[in-house]
Amino acid sequence: MNRVLTLIVALLVAVAGTAAAGLPMVTVDGQPYVELTRLAGTLQGSVDAAPSSVRAYLHASGHVVTLTRNWSQLLLDGRPVVLEAPVRVRQASWLVPQSFMTRLVPRLTAPGPAPSALPEAAAAPTPARGGITLEELRLRSYPSFTRVVIETSAPVRHRVDPSGPKEARVMLLSLAASPRAEELHDGFVDTVRLERAGPHAMVRILFEGAPGPLRTSTLADPPRLVVDVIRPEASTPDRSGSASPLRTIVLDAGHGGHDPGAQGPTGLQEKDLVLDVTRRVARLVQERLELKVKLSRDGDYFVPLRDRTTFANKERADLFVSIHANAHREAVNEGVETYFLSSEATDTAARHVAALENSVVQLESPASRGKMDIVKSILWDLAQSQFQLESSRLAETVQDSMTQSLRIPSRGVKQAGFYVLGGAAMPAVLLEIGFVTNPREEKKLSESRYRDEIARAILEGLAEYKRNTEPRPSVSAHPRIAPVSRTPQQ
Repeated sequence: MNRVLTLIVALLVAVAGTAAAGLPMVTVDGQPYVELTRLAGTLQGSVDAAPSSVRAYLHASGHVVTLTRNWSQLLLDGRPVVLEAPVRVRQASWLVPQSFMTRLVPRLTAPGPAPSALPEAAAAPTPARGGITLEELRLRSYPSFTRVVIETSAPVRHRVDPSGPKEARVMLLSLAASPRAEELHDGFVDTVRLERAGPHAMVRILFEGAPGPLRTSTLADPPRLVVDVIRPEASTPDRSGSASPLRTIVLDAGHGGHDPGAQGPTGLQEKDLVLDVTRRVARLVQERLELKVKLSRDGDYFVPLRDRTTFANKERADLFVSIHANAHREAVNEGVETYFLSSEATDTAARHVAALENSVVQLESPASRGKMDIVKSILWDLAQSQFQLESSRLAETVQDSMTQSLRIPSRGVKQAGFYVLGGAAMPAVLLEIGFVTNPREEKKLSESRYRDEIARAILEGLAEYKRNTEPRPSVSAHPRIAPVSRTPQQ
């Protein structure tokens, strides 16, 4: 009987693989993709998704695949699988890379787990021998919430217990941890205590005044539980279609001072180029979009990476845009690309760019270098935060505007672990406006007229994003951009 069942499963796999192989391909950023709905049809499954959603769900043969927009990591029945390219959404269709068929289709045609075996939202795999231990407890304050992160040696089950008038409690099942307390005093949360509770551990969040509701999520690599405590008085914008108007944007010119950044064949320095372009963008945004613009640096001086987003948080900015120029050992590389934050780089090239930009930490003071692990921990904690979807949309909009306006090759929207984006409590992107190491691009980037074109392209992208996110009570209320003079600015 087992041999017969095995043969049937093998036949189903072969049939599904053959059917999937015949699906039409779509090329995105040089990678072959397949439409998710077409693939679901060949598997006799269904798709639960919308073009504007953060996630999509594929149901087939009792399995559930959870896909996240612009992410290469997905979940198969709650377990992570990393593909060689991210999931994309183009022209209202969800697309999966070709490797999805070779890596996932065989599993999807096998019988799925029994309903009782499917992972729950707070469930975790059986812990490794020796039990689950606490790796780190860390806190961080944001304008509208306080974040508590419990990093553990393996995924841990949790539950939110009934709370008192000035505290909230989260039980961590089968977690071995010594009691500890972390004082915060951020005007909302007073102290976070970790206590023993029999074979379990309990996190007690003590408030200075009225408590706030909890929002919990579990993240992998490394395993951690993220608890966001929402401030009762916080008026966090609803960016799902009825968002509050954008008011403030922080523009961040990369590098500066003793950190020149990349340098071109004839001596063009990234720090000077991006400061000039950033100032031009700021002038246009203030004039045409009537937004309040703040610069993380407005001169040739050095600003540590973490201080840039800390500044944006203090200003309660609605957007954070970091402007850089690219570099590569191969001088023929060209084009523009836009990044948003992720713990997983889209590809090797994206990982290289992030490593290059993150190396700035080595130029900071010894005290700042000592905070490098803290910066990294912030990166991990925000990698799947509430701002991911908006950062992705902002990146796509600005990238499209730059490539269309500048008529320059598009290197796509990518993800990587940029420290400079890690602490931003708002949608945040990093723009690479060209390669200073490419002699032809360096020549163009040195010209005032071309810098104006870059600034206008970024402006158009920001304006498009503004149109798509702000309330629209009437057609006449759409933000319009007055004609921009084509006269180059000196």
